[in-house]
Amino acid sequence: MKSIRVAFTMVLAALVASSALAQSRGNARLNGKVVDEQGQPIADVVIKAQLAGQTEVLTGKSDKKGEWRVNGMADGQWQVELTKDGLDPMRVPVEVRNERATPLNVTMLKPAPKVDPSVEINGQVQKAAELAQAGKFADARKIYEDLLVKYPSIYQLEGFIARTYAAESQPAKALEHLKIAMEKEPNDVDLKLLHADLLIESGDKAGARAILDGVDMTKVKDPFPFMNAAITLINEKKGAEAVASLTKLLAQFPNQNEIYYYRGRAYLSDGKMDEAKADLEKFVAVAPAAKEAADAKKILEQMTAKK
Repeated sequence: MKSIRVAFTMVLAALVASSALAQSRGNARLNGKVVDEQGQPIADVVIKAQLAGQTEVLTGKSDKKGEWRVNGMADGQWQVELTKDGLDPMRVPVEVRNERATPLNVTMLKPAPKVDPSVEINGQVQKAAELAQAGKFADARKIYEDLLVKYPSIYQLEGFIARTYAAESQPAKALEHLKIAMEKEPNDVDLKLLHADLLIESGDKAGARAILDGVDMTKVKDPFPFMNAAITLINEKKGAEAVASLTKLLAQFPNQNEIYYYRGRAYLSDGKMDEAKADLEKFVAVAPAAKEAADAKKILEQMTAKK
């Protein structure tokens, strides 16, 4: 009995397959022609036709005149696919009725060249940077915002937008955009320094110092956030902390002359007159035309007068 059932099952499966195959077959014929953009025939285009709801695929191929045909098609809705290496594939629905179908003549195109978005992005970012350097922060920001609409995955643009708001002394708006960038790059040193600067401007000096204390100095490219934090410490009469911070900064930026000026003031705040005098004198000697030079000279004169 078992062998009879197995044999019956196999016969039934064959009948089902044969029935499905028969549904795709008929007496209709579909033909057409394939040409390129210049109207020249294209040979060896592979044609595949599949009746809706069926699995069987009927095939054909274009000849040197670009002409092709598929025979033995049943009436119904067919999906016709035309493919050839180097050309964009095409899928065309075709209605076959009463064993006839309108010839399918198509033009196949070469794929459009892929555009590298980095070319546009870099060009626009450069344009925005030039506007920002000219003080046109709103115009620069508009470029960044437009790019972000077109390329929402380029989260670095959020950091650029934040900088334009920071330059306009709008720390709250700057922090909104900076937060988005930092969620993607929490360890980015430049973003951390901008964050610290914005916190100082917002009045959160302790928060800014916490950020700066955790920054790897060897990766710092901009000393000014640290100098701003040191100025805050000096104003808070925390000279020793300011000296320690500025000393670390000077090791990383030995040619940043302003550091000597601010460390001199920090020493002065901490009551270390000799160290203050040495730093201020060095600053005046190496940067006599700096805007802080006049103040440094005045402090030195006052220190001499007290003696």
